[in-house]
Amino acid sequence: MFNKLIAVSAICLALGLSTATPVFAKELPDFTELAEKQGSSVVNISVTQVAQSNQGGSPFQGMPDEEALNEFFRRFGIPGIPGNPRGPGGQGAPQQPEYKSQSLGSGFILSSDGYILTNAHVVREADEVIVKLNDKREFKAKIIGADRKTDVALLKIEATGLPKVTIGNPEQLKVGEWVVAIGSPFGLESTLTAGVVSAKGRALPQENFVPFIQTDVAINPGNSGGPLFNLKGEVVGINSQIYSRTGGYMGLSFSIPIDVAIDVSNQLKSAGHVSRGWLGIGIQEITKDLAESFGMKNTNGALVAGVEKGSPAEKGGLEPGDVVIKFDSKPVTTSSDLPRIVGATKPGKQVPVDVLRKGASKVLTITLGEMPVDKDEVAAAPQSNAKPESNRLGLTLRELTPQQRRSLNGRNALLVVDAQGAAAQAGIRRGDLVLGFNNTEVQSLEQFGKQVNAIPAGKTVALLVQRGENTLYVPVKIAK
Repeated sequence: MFNKLIAVSAICLALGLSTATPVFAKELPDFTELAEKQGSSVVNISVTQVAQSNQGGSPFQGMPDEEALNEFFRRFGIPGIPGNPRGPGGQGAPQQPEYKSQSLGSGFILSSDGYILTNAHVVREADEVIVKLNDKREFKAKIIGADRKTDVALLKIEATGLPKVTIGNPEQLKVGEWVVAIGSPFGLESTLTAGVVSAKGRALPQENFVPFIQTDVAINPGNSGGPLFNLKGEVVGINSQIYSRTGGYMGLSFSIPIDVAIDVSNQLKSAGHVSRGWLGIGIQEITKDLAESFGMKNTNGALVAGVEKGSPAEKGGLEPGDVVIKFDSKPVTTSSDLPRIVGATKPGKQVPVDVLRKGASKVLTITLGEMPVDKDEVAAAPQSNAKPESNRLGLTLRELTPQQRRSLNGRNALLVVDAQGAAAQAGIRRGDLVLGFNNTEVQSLEQFGKQVNAIPAGKTVALLVQRGENTLYVPVKIAK
């Protein structure tokens, strides 16, 4: 056997072939130079807030980094911790005298004249913000502005000649590429952790304006607001969130792309707030079942589930059931793409919007509005005493009174009195309003029953359902 191995090696050498380790094996990167050069541009942020102490007190009272632990559960994991002055657990408890609470975060120097980027949640409700530099100098910071939708805040300290970061291009990041975070987890300053890019353009629930960079870099309370570096030493993101079922780090970290943060910071610096384009629609993802019910070949696009009265979308001709496939010549692959594209478009601009409507392509021209600062719409679930009627979907429905229809701006709808079978399995429940059936607006209970009875068994229909303030299409399969 040994002689055979020698013979094989001799043949490989004669043919000029390598017998070394496979080509995909590489040395691990060395982060020492990056730490030395970039560490001085990262800052520690200490936030002081006047708060009320609760009767029960904090479960971490007297422990080191008490506020960092409270921030950990408040931001990343478990709500309702007793003694948390900003968390749900502190509500309704007997109040004790005021005290000053402190929490920690990170940030980085954007310009040598003292502008600093961090997370909005780090400085939210702060009474005082202290920035500590790598050389131990401390400065009281002014909050120039904060944007909750992207979780970006811009600070200013009175200093000059500061070491600043170099801005990179997150578009050039590749999945599997090494990245590094520097920050102050639990107050431990200048802590470096490393990992790889796990995914790009990640959409998270309730986060409509940020295409997050997902990594497996260890991020903990105190890292929030700190920079994410590529191996060139360029900032490509701001560390913002983790996903956890236990409250601890589980290998899923999310960073705001630096180009998004820079755009927000520029607007905060010039105007104190962020101006975003606004359509005034509710959207949802297109599932395979919905695509089938609409006769679509794929699930690309954003499904319009609702259009606000008097909104730019309504004025421009968008209708519930339309599928937006392009906005301002930019493709909309998933529903999460649309809010980001619209929000990044200047208000007042006329844009072409490519839609699919009942299987046909159509191009609309819509003039964007500016996103309202506060959108407080009220829609009550109406009641009715009309005679109920069940159908093949498992729904028991009632028609609305004229007064109830006026609360919906004159739109017709059917009230769900009870949901069983396929409808209940699809998530429809009592109190919901059925507004549409397969791109057709509901007219009456009789018409709706005829539409349901005309669908063959085993086929899927799409019901436009309103629940509270939200509308969405729900696919329901007709039982065989």
